[in-house]
Amino acid sequence: MPDISPKYGALGEKNFLLFSVGSLIAMIGRQMLTVAIGWDIYEKTNSAMALGYIGLAQLIPVVLLTLPAGHIVDTYDRRKVLIASQIINALATAGLFALALTHGSVAAMYGCLVLVGIGRAFNSPANAALVPQLVSEGNFTNAVTWGSILFQAAAILGPAIGGMMIGLYRNAAPVYLADFLCCVIFWIVLTLVKSRPLDLPKRAVSLRSLASGLEFVWNTKMILAAITLDMFAVLFGGAVALLPIFAKDILHVGPSGLGWLQTAPSLGAILVGFALTRMPAFRNTGKWLLWTVICFGIATIVFGLSRNFWLSFSMLFLIGGFDNVSVVIRQALVQLRTPDEMRGRVSAINYVFIGTSNELGGFESGLVASLVNPVFSVVFGGFATILTVIATGLIWPELRKLDRLDDQRPAQPTKEISTTLSS
Repeated sequence: MPDISPKYGALGEKNFLLFSVGSLIAMIGRQMLTVAIGWDIYEKTNSAMALGYIGLAQLIPVVLLTLPAGHIVDTYDRRKVLIASQIINALATAGLFALALTHGSVAAMYGCLVLVGIGRAFNSPANAALVPQLVSEGNFTNAVTWGSILFQAAAILGPAIGGMMIGLYRNAAPVYLADFLCCVIFWIVLTLVKSRPLDLPKRAVSLRSLASGLEFVWNTKMILAAITLDMFAVLFGGAVALLPIFAKDILHVGPSGLGWLQTAPSLGAILVGFALTRMPAFRNTGKWLLWTVICFGIATIVFGLSRNFWLSFSMLFLIGGFDNVSVVIRQALVQLRTPDEMRGRVSAINYVFIGTSNELGGFESGLVASLVNPVFSVVFGGFATILTVIATGLIWPELRKLDRLDDQRPAQPTKEISTTLSS
């Protein structure tokens, strides 16, 4: 019996289906944790600055461990690295659960969040590098699309479930326990997944080996262009970070309206994701990428100028949809253009640039809003996103000319990188 079902694409491949189910459960747990930790720390401190430290505690390990994590993912069995990251995550949430039961200190909670950040540093590159080993090459872009859909589904379900549990128990401990169980379930699922074996060379840790991922990205202009475009689009298009202000002071819709506004981008991303799973492979992919980011910028501008709730909701819906198209194209492009033996390091670099731009984008939006006003911040971000697209298209014309993603093959490593890999 063939393993691939044309009707369901990548989900017709049993190992990817099993991996996706486990990954969805783990992502829901992570989203529940995000809600719980914010509520718990604010209840204990009543400090906005304390909330800011939540992201910082997780971000610092990600930045510091990016290069070592990529090296490890490209040296050892990626499935086992992913299992190890789930064990780290489980230990972190077990610590939070124990602290909630014993009324532990906030400082200890930040220590657990540092451990969460360490798990994230290894989880993301291992996850991204493992997917090509679970699906056939023809189904890879479809697999990336399903991964994006599941992430957005978790972004809706996780906070809703976490919020309901906190409301029911008036305590974050049950949510920490639930996230711990989600990590354990994904850990068990990963032991059942069978991936295509790779003959990864065992490399000694060296500065050249750690930096070879950066060198590969720099020398592979298509990947560099895609990462740069997405990074600056996320950096400038940070309208979501200011939604509380728009809901309260501009649209006057209150907390319930804020909930709908925060859900709109994920709803748009899910709907577009389902559409992408039914579409044939992209043609003129580079132009699709550039135009969707331009449309993302236009929708951001309209949202910033809107004074009508439903127009604002619609623009956020479109922002999520356009963003999902660009995310699918970028992630597929990065993986398809990267050789197997480099995928861990390149995925780690991709993650740290895109991941940190989310936090920096929120900071940029908040800074401009405080210096001028929220409307100017969002509208400025939309125009800056469009200018970024124009600049990217001019600097890297090969991106404009990119046709089919599935026609692309991994770029050959440069001579210097090849030497590094064999050392």
